Amino acid sequence: MLTDKAKEILAGAEAKMQDTVDFLEEDLKNYRVGKANPAIFNTVMVDYYGCPTPLPQVASVTAPDAKTIAIQPWEKSMIAKIEKAIMDANVGMTPSNNGETIRCTVPPLTEERRKELLKKAKAAGEQTKVVVRNARRDAVDLLKKAQKNDGMPEDVQKEAEEEVQKMVDKKVKDVDALVAAKEKDILTV
Repeated sequence: MLTDKAKEILAGAEAKMQDTVDFLEEDLKNYRVGKANPAIFNTVMVDYYGCPTPLPQVASVTAPDAKTIAIQPWEKSMIAKIEKAIMDANVGMTPSNNGETIRCTVPPLTEERRKELLKKAKAAGEQTKVVVRNARRDAVDLLKKAQKNDGMPEDVQKEAEEEVQKMVDKKVKDVDALVAAKEKDILTV
């Protein structure tokens, strides 16, 4: 039976691991894989009256079809600034406008770019696993300190360490699944 202190340590480790996995999931969404995905514009910053603002906050970003992204600015005066921001962000697309809407055509990925994205996704997955393992190490250290200093029973400490390891195993599986799904996405022509 876990003590309150052990449960608190486990909850902290679980939260840190889940945040890391969530970050990886969001990061992988920003990879441009040959089909229109409005999420790649989430990091594009537009000069909105002297203040750098994320593109989705100054315009509606949609994907009307698999090869096009349409950007409808809330204010027509922002069209030139949005085009400049897209060019400066180097997302691999050239914007064109008709006076009201900006359209970006998603170019097909080259084999070289696919391999590059694959490497980047795998590296991000490995980095996430390192952070998850660091969270395990921190939790185990806290459990050992609690056993030594706070008088936590040794069997409770061991049980909590087993729980931490189960969490790590689950998160590593989640990371592998996310990277595998992105890999399939990247390799789909």
